[in-house]
Amino acid sequence: MPRVDLPASLISLFKAARKVANDTECKAVILLAEAEYDFSEVKKLLRGIPLIVASHLPEVQDAVKVDEITLVPLNHEPQTRQVQLSQSLLEAIADDLVQTGDRVVAIYSGFERENLDTLSVINLSEHLARLTTRDLQRLETQVPLQTLRKVVDLAVEIGREGREAKKVGTIFVVGNHRKVMEMSHEGIHDPFRGYAKKEKMITSPRVRESIKEIAQIDGAFVISSDGCVMGSGRILDAPAEELTLSKGLGSRHWAAAAISKATNSIAIAISESTGTVRLFQDGIVVLRIEPMHQAMKWQDVEIEPPGE
Repeated sequence: MPRVDLPASLISLFKAARKVANDTECKAVILLAEAEYDFSEVKKLLRGIPLIVASHLPEVQDAVKVDEITLVPLNHEPQTRQVQLSQSLLEAIADDLVQTGDRVVAIYSGFERENLDTLSVINLSEHLARLTTRDLQRLETQVPLQTLRKVVDLAVEIGREGREAKKVGTIFVVGNHRKVMEMSHEGIHDPFRGYAKKEKMITSPRVRESIKEIAQIDGAFVISSDGCVMGSGRILDAPAEELTLSKGLGSRHWAAAAISKATNSIAIAISESTGTVRLFQDGIVVLRIEPMHQAMKWQDVEIEPPGE
């Protein structure tokens, strides 16, 4: 397909991005693209400032590769512009294209999807989470990605916010819930017991708020693969055998590691002292997510059907 010519207004925008990047000591320019521009020409306009192009469109990705420009492929999902930009930054960090603590210039379509019209200077927080969709996809698990994402986002919220100005630590065990229930016992009277399944889904804002409240009490949450809370306040009984964890990790992390190894589930432990979230699989830490003041996380876009 033919490339889209760079209009005078867009050339001016890239020149402005170059000046802003130089004046503010930015490490790179990240372009959120939905058209097949002459990316080699864009690179020339930036005069030595690294260019990173992010897009979910295959034809744009192909054009970026042809021009030998650094590419960040995005998921092809219905998302808001803010979420796409957040994902672009997270993926760029995960690929070591930029680092936490860097400053970057982002160029994207802020008002009209077809036109690049917005320039932002973004500071990548020292505590920016390095969690990306590809990280979760690398896990060899039967737990659907959508469920895992929901639970991880909730864990990050708890680690960052706590509850009523108090730090909170807890455990989520996701997948293979029948075996997990067998290898655990009730520590408190389960507040979720007796409710219908549709009233215990982790996608419900009401359920998520209840979990944040109950998380202040010792015990683990057991989540089924489809996102239903099967138990809360559970004491995990899996033996901590043949496990090796970093020094400084307490009993909560040992319990999470043990249950993940014994049941082939994903255990997510939130540190009460630091808010750090760790994902355990087969007894080892496979992902670590540091807390941050402002969350960059996945968001779902709900679209109402047109009126009749």
